[in-house]
Amino acid sequence: MHRTWQTALAAAAITLSLAAPAAAQGIGVDLVADDFDSPILVTAPAGDDRLFVVEQTGRIWIMEGGARLQTPFLDIAGAVIAGGEQGLLGLAFHPDYAANGRFYLNYTNRAGNTEIARFTVSADANVADPASESEVLEIEDFAGNHNGGWMEFGPDGFLYIATGDGGGGGDPRRNGQDTGALLGKILRIDVDSGSPYAIPPGNPFAGGGGAPEMFVYGVRNPWRNAIDGNDLYIADVGQNAWEEVTVISLDDAGANLGWNVAEGNHCYEQQGCDLSAFTPATYEYSHTEGCSITGGYVYRGAAVPALAGHYIFADYCTGLVRSFVYDGGPPAEVTDWTSAIGLIGNITSFGRDAAGELYITTARGAVYRIVAR
Repeated sequence: MHRTWQTALAAAAITLSLAAPAAAQGIGVDLVADDFDSPILVTAPAGDDRLFVVEQTGRIWIMEGGARLQTPFLDIAGAVIAGGEQGLLGLAFHPDYAANGRFYLNYTNRAGNTEIARFTVSADANVADPASESEVLEIEDFAGNHNGGWMEFGPDGFLYIATGDGGGGGDPRRNGQDTGALLGKILRIDVDSGSPYAIPPGNPFAGGGGAPEMFVYGVRNPWRNAIDGNDLYIADVGQNAWEEVTVISLDDAGANLGWNVAEGNHCYEQQGCDLSAFTPATYEYSHTEGCSITGGYVYRGAAVPALAGHYIFADYCTGLVRSFVYDGGPPAEVTDWTSAIGLIGNITSFGRDAAGELYITTARGAVYRIVAR
């Protein structure tokens, strides 16, 4: 997830660069609730008016009609190591959830490994069946940080999963560039075929020669990604100097984002490295402006016209909130919303409801909705 709270506090005094985009108005936030325990995601199944709030500690809550239901949708706190960058980190509803009741979780299990598991809802639509857990994939890890955690179904029906490089500093095991490792990757699997899954034939190593689940490699700690149409937005937390967002097409199987040879569009350790083999970052900012990116979404809702078509993201340490429009080339309409959002606390994640409206979660336990102002 993000850097330690000590690093975040130290970075909070960073002054935004004079080169930052001009401040803009037209959006704000309304408080939805402020009593969650480490919320890290707000989401909903397609066509569902409810909000599902994921707590890092291992619980998922439903909000309906503006109020939290008294019973958790699911409580797996006993199976989760939570704290720091570990915990219940991702939730993805199956595209046919309304018919099959299936959803998938990404969490740190008691062995410290990344667990991808399938669950189903019970006869009560507001309560999942904890006994329905079925393991999809367990990824061995060696440290408590850089766990990734994002999951989302693409328009192709495949499940995309983000993994960090496993932890430590500088990717000591070189997982990012190791095409045989599942760490430091965006994975892509077909959960509707095989047992427990099948490999999409378009994966770069579907026929052998590397990890067949691998879709993209060379990432450090992708903390919140987003699929918009046929585009994948990857927000990768940097090491010492650069935070980045890289946009690729879902047709770009095998893209290499460069870590740990590159950090953003810059050589990491070896000056004069060859950057030509890597997919360049679409947008980056330096550690004079922040220290840990929190990826968001492209806004496709109807309530906030000022954000239409913009990809919005934040920095966990400084509260920077920006957006840009991507149309296959350099980012356009780069806009700074920091003053419009205000200092609401360390932004841990963005969320999206079934109508495409966006939410923000903070380390202080709050959930906000982005609104027009």
